[in-house]
Amino acid sequence: MSKVGKVPVTIPSGVTVTVGDESITVKGPKGEQTLPTHPSVSVVVNDNQVVFQPNDQDKVARAMFGTMRALVANMITGVSDGYSKRLEIQGVGYRAQLQGTKLVLNIGFCHSVDIEAPEGIEFKVPDPTHIEVSGSSKQLVGQTAAVIRAVRKPEPYKGKGIRYEGEQVRRKAGKSGK
Repeated sequence: MSKVGKVPVTIPSGVTVTVGDESITVKGPKGEQTLPTHPSVSVVVNDNQVVFQPNDQDKVARAMFGTMRALVANMITGVSDGYSKRLEIQGVGYRAQLQGTKLVLNIGFCHSVDIEAPEGIEFKVPDPTHIEVSGSSKQLVGQTAAVIRAVRKPEPYKGKGIRYEGEQVRRKAGKSGK
């Protein structure tokens, strides 16, 4: 039995949770998200709490009811507060700027790299070396931040590139000549 799945999810004010036949819909001030339910998990909304129960006692049902609980908790947090990831750019002449909803990165290539914001994601560039990716979906925010970081990963010799804020990059020693 999942220890995570046993704990009910509290619904904050301003957020509505609707349980359908095959999906759960969460609406809040930051948007709306839908999640398909697993057939081996039953979902019930009581007062201001969402309670999960496995329908069977097999291994898949016990694992999925904890997973469903965690996903719905993330959806509720996302539509009420939202999620954000901060990235920082290090390197001489490396910078980012915002053109409408498009993020333009100048990071040492002979051309600039344009990244269009997916639906539900917002980019902020407080200064040319910092990027903030925010939205209501935890998965989409993390995936978009990973796509931006993958354009120019931090390299181990000088540390140049795009990294998550606070990320430690292991440095290597250069060539040792005579």
